[in-house]
Amino acid sequence: MIGFIGLGIMGNHMAENLIEQGYDVVVHNRTKSKATNLLEKGAQWADTPKALAKQVDVIFTMLTNEEVVETFAFGADGFINEFEGKLWVDCSTVGPKASERFAEQASTQAVQFLDAPVSGSKIPAQKGELIFLVGGKEEDLEQVRPMLEVMGKDIQHHGNHGKGSAMKLVINLMLAQATAAFSEALAFGQSIGLDKQTLMDTLLNSPTTAPIMQAKRDKMLNEDFSEHFPLEHMYKDLHLVSEAAYDSGASLPIASSTKELYSLAKQHGLGREDLSAIYKVFQASKR
Repeated sequence: MIGFIGLGIMGNHMAENLIEQGYDVVVHNRTKSKATNLLEKGAQWADTPKALAKQVDVIFTMLTNEEVVETFAFGADGFINEFEGKLWVDCSTVGPKASERFAEQASTQAVQFLDAPVSGSKIPAQKGELIFLVGGKEEDLEQVRPMLEVMGKDIQHHGNHGKGSAMKLVINLMLAQATAAFSEALAFGQSIGLDKQTLMDTLLNSPTTAPIMQAKRDKMLNEDFSEHFPLEHMYKDLHLVSEAAYDSGASLPIASSTKELYSLAKQHGLGREDLSAIYKVFQASKR
């Protein structure tokens, strides 16, 4: 029996794929209505994380940030004290130090831990094509590998606890920068009289453009910024990058500028729109 906590844009599809492949799944979310589709497909509901833990052998968490993970795992109704000898897989995007701390706290209750954040957004989650970036013990990874294979197309073991979370920050830093660079080039091209669709197609066929931008083509072209990966989540991840860089002593001048750009986008009310809405900031700057 599998427990799944956190049924947002990503978690709902991940849990749904497990159910559709025949796994028995118990779910919990702060808002029960987000579990409706899963309950209709046979998932069981638990009123609290603690109640969920009593029914399952593996728990997946896919939550917004470190503080929410802390609450669901270690809070008054948290699952950790009811989960001795079992395995917790945290797919949330948190800093590497947080993952290391979760592993240490879990070990006090003899709970095994993997940090396994994912590369991918709404569509890959729907299709079961996520990439899992895993930190932790190899034998724990092997225990859940069949489940990860249902939800993803690639499973990468990056080393000890925290290394999966570290790799996720590196990837999201590049994603944030690539999206901003593409948006700036697109807006600049328009400002000097080039046709938007021609610009888009030319840039996307250029070796200088990150392949991920192909997935954002229609969003930017049609200015449909319905969320696949909310811009405010990317801002949160850039803050985690800054914290990790401070801890390691790394100098990240481009990352700092990128973080301020996403902060500006949030101030413009774009936080709940898709990451690609960063394009609107450059549009707004046109004279």
